[in-house]
Amino acid sequence: MRRFDSVNKLAVVSDTHGLLRDSVKGVLRDVELIIHAGDIGPGKILEGLGSLAPVVAVCGNVDSGLSDLPPTETVSVNDRLIYILHDLQALDLVPEKAGISMVISGHSHQARIEKRNGVYYLNPGSVGPRRFRLPITYATVTFGGMEPVIKIIQLDV
Repeated sequence: MRRFDSVNKLAVVSDTHGLLRDSVKGVLRDVELIIHAGDIGPGKILEGLGSLAPVVAVCGNVDSGLSDLPPTETVSVNDRLIYILHDLQALDLVPEKAGISMVISGHSHQARIEKRNGVYYLNPGSVGPRRFRLPITYATVTFGGMEPVIKIIQLDV
């Protein structure tokens, strides 16, 4: 498990599908960690994000070219466990029993924040090509207080 301590702000993205807009790179310049919840596209997307901050990524259902990425990942951020997977329907554990404080997923392209049984469930939506009429979104998680502050941010593109 990778540990990240002293993180004030992290960004969560998903479903880039090979598109990393300059506007996305611009808004991610002030984060200390980037989590990508899968459907990345070519590896150059991770390289671009990695030039901004450390990246933790999982494999999505269209990431056959990124077979070195795991389907799930658990990281410790400021001593809080975050479980990352692409499709929430594939969740194979009970987060609150496993000590997980946040579950991050993508796949649906629909941004959502929910808290159940003390666990945050976060889907940042998609920063990749527009799907249907859904907005282009990502999320930030800011630490500092007792609870993280989670925001969904819509980009005007």
